[in-house]
Amino acid sequence: MVSDKDRAILRELAQQMREQAETPRMDELKKLWLANNCCRGARPMVTIETWTFGDDIVLPRRRCEGEYARGLENYMLQKLASARDFKDDTIIEPYYPVRPCWDFKPLGLDVRVEKFKPDDVGHHFIEQINDLEADFGLLKESSFSARPDETREAAGQINEIFGDILPARVTGSGLYVVLTQNLVHLMSMTTLLMSMYDYPELFLRMMQMLTDDYLRFFRFLEAGDHLLPTTGSDGVGQGTYAYNDELPTVAGGLKTRDLWGFCDSQETLGVSPAMFGEFIFPFYQRIANEYGLLSYGCCEPVHTFWEDYLSKLTKLRKISISPWCDERFMGERLAGKKIVYHRKPSPNFLGLGGALDEDAVTAHIRTTVESVKGCALEITQRDVYTVGGDLGKVARYVEIIRRETENCYR
Repeated sequence: MVSDKDRAILRELAQQMREQAETPRMDELKKLWLANNCCRGARPMVTIETWTFGDDIVLPRRRCEGEYARGLENYMLQKLASARDFKDDTIIEPYYPVRPCWDFKPLGLDVRVEKFKPDDVGHHFIEQINDLEADFGLLKESSFSARPDETREAAGQINEIFGDILPARVTGSGLYVVLTQNLVHLMSMTTLLMSMYDYPELFLRMMQMLTDDYLRFFRFLEAGDHLLPTTGSDGVGQGTYAYNDELPTVAGGLKTRDLWGFCDSQETLGVSPAMFGEFIFPFYQRIANEYGLLSYGCCEPVHTFWEDYLSKLTKLRKISISPWCDERFMGERLAGKKIVYHRKPSPNFLGLGGALDEDAVTAHIRTTVESVKGCALEITQRDVYTVGGDLGKVARYVEIIRRETENCYR
């Protein structure tokens, strides 16, 4: 139940969202996203991922009292801050997106998480596999499900509150598969890495099991007609959008090859290229071949595995250039290719200290600009967990990125 007071607040925010969605600026941004994602010479796109420092945005503006109402309020306040305060390239649609409800339980085990406090960011995954040989029997066939009734119910709840202003719409979402992350949620990083040495055959068998399970999951989603297009403001992971004109735009009978997907393997940044090629890449390649378009990478420095492995991913359209990546190396390799150089700047400029060090930010972004000649560029700021309540700092950060990319990128 939503109180009358909370309902009035949510309807007011929904109206503000609708007004933003109908501005000419949103129409222009959609065209720019489409051109950049298709590598057709648009200006670089810039987004700030806000959920990690959402408290800085939401708490001073929060008015709702109920827990459910606050969830809706949080989403809309962050979207409005992006559009009105930060003026980045965040898209606001004339509807409230609802993700389809489905689950995938890797290798049949529930992930167990330990937190000091319920709302803490910091957490610890409780290890269930401590020795791969001794505990291999715990690994079972992965289970999965889809719950369309729950999805429709979620949309109906929103529509009952403000659907006449900002209707709920069930939207597509990029397929998200991170094999090594699934494993490190079940075992420690040490166990994950040492198992390649101690039990290579069992490690390969485990990777094969997990990959086969994901392919079964994909066939399940296809058979149940659970897949929706990923050609607009649908999320692809890593703070980016799916805009493109190369994949099907109409729901019904879609296959995973009709969708955009995402993979990363942050957990293996410390292994050698040869080990990555033997134990990791063949399984990621099988998954990536199931997609229509692929976005790859998070914080791992992808240049280490580029030449022999990642460059062979034929569906690759975006690749993450993290703060630990060799920017110039990747700029040279991507020049002239239909692959977006998806830059993730260091979060330290926004997340640490007081006032923004504008000279340092400028130098940081200029290094990127100097590295991307001949590349399609997208910049997403991630992993900022507080800005000390200074939202003006974020707006100025976006202004500097705009100035440097617009003046130098051409």
